Amino acid sequence: MTDTLAARISAALDRDVDQAVRQFAEKLAHEAGGAAVLFYGSNLRTGSREGVLDFYVLTPGKAESGMWPRVSYREWDHESETLRAKIATMTLAKFGEAAAGETIDTTIWARFVQPCALVWARDDQAIANVEAALADAARTASRLAVAVGPSSGREEDFWRALFQSTYRAELRVEKAGRENSILEANAAHFAELLPAALTADGIAFAEDAGRIMPVLNTAKRREILRWWNRRRRLGKPLNIARLVRATGTFDGAARYAAWKVERHTGVPVKITRFREKHPILAAPAVLFQLWRARRK
Repeated sequence: MTDTLAARISAALDRDVDQAVRQFAEKLAHEAGGAAVLFYGSNLRTGSREGVLDFYVLTPGKAESGMWPRVSYREWDHESETLRAKIATMTLAKFGEAAAGETIDTTIWARFVQPCALVWARDDQAIANVEAALADAARTASRLAVAVGPSSGREEDFWRALFQSTYRAELRVEKAGRENSILEANAAHFAELLPAALTADGIAFAEDAGRIMPVLNTAKRREILRWWNRRRRLGKPLNIARLVRATGTFDGAARYAAWKVERHTGVPVKITRFREKHPILAAPAVLFQLWRARRK
């Protein structure tokens, strides 16, 4: 990666984060034997500890095969406050492959071209590996952005085209215009990121009066679109497969669901041993409890 992109990635990862969030990340890392922990999502932007904190715990070792990441939910009582986290866990090696676009997955490079913070790392090598992966994510995303975007446009036009394409490919419940809110909320992050990433990827472009004109010949564009079309076709089936897998492997699913229910309805849901062990089988009883509460 070029010096410009490398400097951007390093600076973006080293942002101010609530100390309690860093302590929670360290706790999760030690539990998983992690190499690094990334913090992302709306809580990163707002600095709030309310709601659910989003972490990626990256572990050492060879890249795993099959379905990934593993998803779990944890609560931590910190100074009379309960912090909640949703955690995705996968190897740093697989994370790097996915960020570089070497897998059929779209979620990693599309997610991590957006802001995140490195809130815990085991050593300097882990930091370097994370920085390299995020630079690859920026290159992968920018490459597709200019292939699906306009022949000439403002930088945000290309990012908007990218997110619209990835949202359509995935099984996501997003409000119309979600890509605009991402760009508006993270304007400083995305400003001049596309030129830096294109330069690092060896894609030429011209700039004039705030407009970018990628120099992408027909053969190169077709190559990128062939790469993308395979992932686009498999996006929803892959999402469905992950959801099915999560029904049996989401560690802490019952507690996460109970918190969500109470947060949105005001109805507390008691976590029993059966509900903790069999959240799917317990769902009808919980729904009946909600129905009765609403009737009252």
